[in-house]
Amino acid sequence: MQRSGTVVARLTATFRQLYNVDARAIIVMVRAWRTVGYNRLMLDLLKRHFGYDSFRPLQEEVITNVLAGRDSLVVMPTGGGKSLCYQLPALAFGGLTLVVSPLIALMKDQVDSLKANGIAAEFINSTLKASESRRVHQMASQGQLKVLYVAPERLAVSGFRDFLGGLDLSLVAVDEAHCISEWGHDFRPDYRNLKVLRQDFPTVPVIALTATATEKVRRDITDELDLPNAETFLASFDRPNLTYRVQNKRDPRAMLSRLIRGHRGESAIVYCFSRKDTEAVAEGLSDQGVRALSYHAGLDAAVRSENQERFIRDEVRVIVATIAFGMGIDKPDIRLVVHYDMPKSIEGYYQETGRAGRDGLPSECVLFYSEADRFKHDFFIKQIEDDGQRDTAHRKLEKVTQFGQLQICRRRFLLEYFGEARAEENCGGCDICVGDVEEFEATEIAQKILSTVVRTGQRFGAKHVAEVLRGAKTKQVLSNGHDQLSVYGVASDMAGEEIKQIASLLVSRGLLAKQAGDYPTLAVTEDGWTFLRSRQSLTLTRPKPPEPAFGYVVAADAGYNRRLFDQLRDLRKSIAIDKGVPAYVVFGDVSLQQMARVMPRDRESFSQISGVGAAKLEEYATPFISVIGDHVRLHGLDGRDQRPKAPRPRRTSPGSTSDETSKLVRQKMSISEIAQRRGLRSSTVLRHLEQLVADRERIDLGYLLPDQERISAITRAFQVTGGTGLSPVREMLGEEYTYREIRLVRLALAQEFQPAG
Repeated sequence: MQRSGTVVARLTATFRQLYNVDARAIIVMVRAWRTVGYNRLMLDLLKRHFGYDSFRPLQEEVITNVLAGRDSLVVMPTGGGKSLCYQLPALAFGGLTLVVSPLIALMKDQVDSLKANGIAAEFINSTLKASESRRVHQMASQGQLKVLYVAPERLAVSGFRDFLGGLDLSLVAVDEAHCISEWGHDFRPDYRNLKVLRQDFPTVPVIALTATATEKVRRDITDELDLPNAETFLASFDRPNLTYRVQNKRDPRAMLSRLIRGHRGESAIVYCFSRKDTEAVAEGLSDQGVRALSYHAGLDAAVRSENQERFIRDEVRVIVATIAFGMGIDKPDIRLVVHYDMPKSIEGYYQETGRAGRDGLPSECVLFYSEADRFKHDFFIKQIEDDGQRDTAHRKLEKVTQFGQLQICRRRFLLEYFGEARAEENCGGCDICVGDVEEFEATEIAQKILSTVVRTGQRFGAKHVAEVLRGAKTKQVLSNGHDQLSVYGVASDMAGEEIKQIASLLVSRGLLAKQAGDYPTLAVTEDGWTFLRSRQSLTLTRPKPPEPAFGYVVAADAGYNRRLFDQLRDLRKSIAIDKGVPAYVVFGDVSLQQMARVMPRDRESFSQISGVGAAKLEEYATPFISVIGDHVRLHGLDGRDQRPKAPRPRRTSPGSTSDETSKLVRQKMSISEIAQRRGLRSSTVLRHLEQLVADRERIDLGYLLPDQERISAITRAFQVTGGTGLSPVREMLGEEYTYREIRLVRLALAQEFQPAG
């Protein structure tokens, strides 16, 4: 089967729509755009549909390669903008773009996002009913779609390849392409069927995309997809908006609680080693008033899906999960990722932390490090029968251990692990570089540890050395006669975990050597012997213990109005609930922060906000501009400099839509009755009331409010959360309080404390 025409033919329809010129002029224009890399067309499409004025690093080069009809392999970190590399060309091509993705949950989110941007998209997977699947087939066959998502298993379904053969296919995109490689971290056998796409569509360009792929995996991808001439695009693995921290795992429940409180009102993922741990940690957080759910493969599929959906839609802010969670998550506003237990590999750690801050805003990644966790992993690694696989697992775990014990920049370590050199010594974004470590005098305990290693014959690991130093009466200590050594019990005042961590620091300093194998033992190095003989002093560094109040809080952008941001976030959530989509499909936090900074007051200025394309301008400009205008008038602010201004006269004219709502409120009609009478949403009626209060109109809200006990609880919650945002109050009070009653109480408080005059 042949690709539908040349690049000129595929772009003709798009140029005709954008520039309204005849075919001859179109051909001349397209050839000119080819010379300059299609810049204007691509930027027009980028702004019109996605609301962005410029590309992220490497996107433009990839898109140019795709539009030229060439195959591409794209390795770009999570949050780097991989999806745009095929979504934008899909708009430029005349036919359909087929996207193969293993992530069923992600398909729906991506389709929802494309539709919100005015792009015709659908998906076909096992979640659809037969009638829904037939409808999508028909739309694709009739040329009504630009993007179609399918699962890799679909290619094995009888008749599906014939269906594809009847489509005008312009581009094939293979997402999460590392799944095709047995050397990848998430091998999917069904991906091996994808080679038939090259057989069936030999001239259609293919773009393969992945967030993490070693050179060996990259070769596997191009071999298995039959892309011998694919151009490879390697983006930097650096995520500059992420801060990496390691904390020694002492009292992890309290440590986690501090971190979650420090990110109050923001989304967080907590990764645990086992299913049992996820449930225990989630339950512990819930007992402390933090709304958290667990997620692991042992849960009923329906429960697992519901928990994930509630997290995506911001109904709960914290999900506690095993590594089974996250692959299908496109949520861009996760501000905290905590590894409650050590991960098994740097690849896994990088991928899991990569789910934080996909929108580019500052986010935090914290690892709780302990030798006990390493021993847990060691136990399971020893069960691996294949010698090669067992050795590989040991080497990967050793790298994680090394990361946890680092005395140098953590970001530098991660980048060098993936083969990327970094010139800067100080990244400014990890605990080592920002000084969240402390020095401590280690001479005496180091001498005790080294002496114990020597006196026990240099044939035991850190755990046994710690037991001897602490004076433990374990079977191994007693049977070896180590309770008779002079070093027995000389560090009885220290915790075993602390001794093991210091032993690890001595390994990283080169005073001890750890032997490889199933039972790693410690031995004193030449430098270690020199240290023992010379009695020189030794200073080591370790992570500072967390502050007693809130732990670490990522610095917020002080350049935007936080109160207005909270109000815009509430509006976004209300719209998202009405539409049945995640809040970030409406707008991301980046867009809301920009709105809260520049405070656009008309459609023209609103259209300049990042993320506001033509479709979102048409659908959302009015409600968002209304909330911004209300805030500016209520607080006497100017949208440019936020300086206090004299109160402006009320703009609402007699007979306006807000006045109509006011008349019905005077008749003591409920919110629902007013909405039904006027054919509006309840959220719109509430916005009318907020408009009226902002315009200094006195309204009798008493009959709309809940009982006094609930009013008092909501008022206290506003005081505790220290703002006007609805979400923090709802999270504090729980689901028994509705957003409507919280919003009405906030309105009554605003009216009560409104300045006179």
